[in-house]
Amino acid sequence: MSLDTFIRANSFANAKLAGRVSHGFDNPRKTLVPRAGGAAVFLYATAIWSATVHGAATQLDAVVVTGSGSETASGELGATASASQGVVDQRTLQSRPLSRVGELVEVVPGAVATQHSGSGKANQFFLRGFNLDHGTDFSVAVDGVPMNMPSHAHGQGYLDLNSIIPELVDHADYGKGPYHADVGDFASAGYARMYTADSLPQGFVKFTGGEFGYYRTVAADSQKLGQGELLYAGEAAFYDGPWKTPEGSGKYNGLLKYSLAQDDWGLSLVGKGYHADWTATNQIAQRAVDSGLVGRYGSLDSSDGGNSSRYSASGNFWSRGDAYKNAVNLYAVYYDVELFSNFTYYLDDPEHGDQLNQKERRIVLGGNGEQTWYGKAFGADMDNSLGVQVRQDHIMGSTLNHSESRQVLHTLRRDDIDQTNVGLYGRNQIRWLEKFRTVAGLRGDFFVFDVHSRTLAQNSGNQSAAMFSPKLSLIFGPWFDTEFFVNLGEGFHSNDARGVTLKLDPLRPDTPVPGVDPLVKTRGAEVGLRSQWLPGLDTTLAVWWLQVGSELVFVGDAGTTEPTGKSERYGVEWTNTYRPADWLTLDGELALTSARFVDAPAHADAVPNSVGRVIGAGASVDLSHGFYANARLRHFGHVPLNEQASADGGATSLVSLGGGYRYDRVKLEINVFNLLGSKRNDIAYYYNSRLPGEPAEGVEGVHFHPVEPRMVRASVTLGF
Repeated sequence: MSLDTFIRANSFANAKLAGRVSHGFDNPRKTLVPRAGGAAVFLYATAIWSATVHGAATQLDAVVVTGSGSETASGELGATASASQGVVDQRTLQSRPLSRVGELVEVVPGAVATQHSGSGKANQFFLRGFNLDHGTDFSVAVDGVPMNMPSHAHGQGYLDLNSIIPELVDHADYGKGPYHADVGDFASAGYARMYTADSLPQGFVKFTGGEFGYYRTVAADSQKLGQGELLYAGEAAFYDGPWKTPEGSGKYNGLLKYSLAQDDWGLSLVGKGYHADWTATNQIAQRAVDSGLVGRYGSLDSSDGGNSSRYSASGNFWSRGDAYKNAVNLYAVYYDVELFSNFTYYLDDPEHGDQLNQKERRIVLGGNGEQTWYGKAFGADMDNSLGVQVRQDHIMGSTLNHSESRQVLHTLRRDDIDQTNVGLYGRNQIRWLEKFRTVAGLRGDFFVFDVHSRTLAQNSGNQSAAMFSPKLSLIFGPWFDTEFFVNLGEGFHSNDARGVTLKLDPLRPDTPVPGVDPLVKTRGAEVGLRSQWLPGLDTTLAVWWLQVGSELVFVGDAGTTEPTGKSERYGVEWTNTYRPADWLTLDGELALTSARFVDAPAHADAVPNSVGRVIGAGASVDLSHGFYANARLRHFGHVPLNEQASADGGATSLVSLGGGYRYDRVKLEINVFNLLGSKRNDIAYYYNSRLPGEPAEGVEGVHFHPVEPRMVRASVTLGF
């Protein structure tokens, strides 16, 4: 296949030739061809190994990269740099009903999304033994716009995915470990990059209703505008939940996207808007439930909750020639959030309670650019890429208040923050032999942290830091339709700017405290394989190791630092997708992880909230005459809650079942979440808190947020 044909087939911005999002009205077995934007460079660069270069003309075999649960393509071998990389197509995304938007990340094998608060707050994510605490060490971008928030009022790397409309996600590519030069901050455990559709085969409106006051409407359509396509969509959702104190949540999303593609260049312009508000039922003390003080779905502070808004504008441009390709992405984001949370009840203030109010406003400006050249070296096919990534966060009034029933009592800390990150990287890929190729990269990141404290001038300051991160991947094969990978690399994550310049405890201004290291290095290694030796079966196996350097972590809930030691994680991941017939797809995954503090004594070296076991399995059936069904199992367990592992979060298994019927322009669907009525924990913690009447020093114990009970949701989708 010619270079021109390949670019057309794999350009996410090419609305003429790329597949369109299907909502069941056209061919239900239609597989989407990925569209381009920033990921076009990734797919094209990794596919170069199927190329035979003759002078300036490049001939490429077709390559479709798919991940766990995705449609398997015979051209997949030779397309990734590690066993833990992949792309999840739109068919797979649409076959997984979501009880909450954050579950989109669970298409990444081994990832778990939970919630300890209201549905408007960022989820808690788990991957490779990390409690990602809303997002640290797991990076997500949508249409090239980063979603993680550094130096966030609540937690570093805060990752809120509620601004995504799932029906419009065309595909997502993912990777794990610090082996990828084009991914920087927050990506040591992994990353996911999601891309929305450029156009729809036809417009649709979808109505969903369910138990516990769940109502949702989403509508979208696209049309020709000049030589391009204009896509527009809106969403409104409301939910009370099973909680004693109803959430009363409201969420509103809007999207406007214009895409234009020519033979050798293309662009897309995207505008998005999001707003949500909610009342939260946060985690509660197990002893409060055991004593009958509150029920399992009760709250110990009914005024907890929050609101958040996000508005963004972005543009993507790509072009290509006979021996090069480039892509540029620019974005601007306005974001605000306000949270009210009471996790310790009456421990610090027996009279007014311990509710905290965290809020901020920020403007984010940034961009990414990459240029790739194709050629030969020593007679071997080669490509070289250079990239630059720039991001500037201007954070206004990042505030921590002590509050009662959402009324501010006094301010504990308030800061204005400017944080700038410039990342440069180079990547070289060479096919040395028919069955041996390498991917080598070097990344350099430079940060500037500037903090102006409005409450304690001594905590103001300016500091800069830099980090270099080498990467190397060795890929062997395929033999017998099996490919082998060896990956080595270094990465990092940044720490909160307030922790970097911290000198005095904001709660005890006469107490000096150490600042945190601006950047924390991570080192990782992985060996793995990907095999398609059995027709219809795509299987991957990866054994990995990751070390995180000694660090101090800034805790947004306290306004100060919390020490942790050097940690080490290792594990194994096994994923399988099997399609024995056109109408049946089976998938399964197993991830086992061990996480330990390196310098701690053997009896106190467990990493709290590290998930040691994740199991996922699913079946998707697409029958004739418009009927379809799906079933999924999600299990996670072996979750130590303290360093001694004397408390464990227990195991949680959830089964969901769904099905529906398509006819012409109508689709009827019903989904049952938590089919078996599990009463396990969605998440659990172990810490000190104080209930009314308890000793002043408080009581240590388990605090949990339950999984939501069995619930049924029904949808009607109408095409137009």
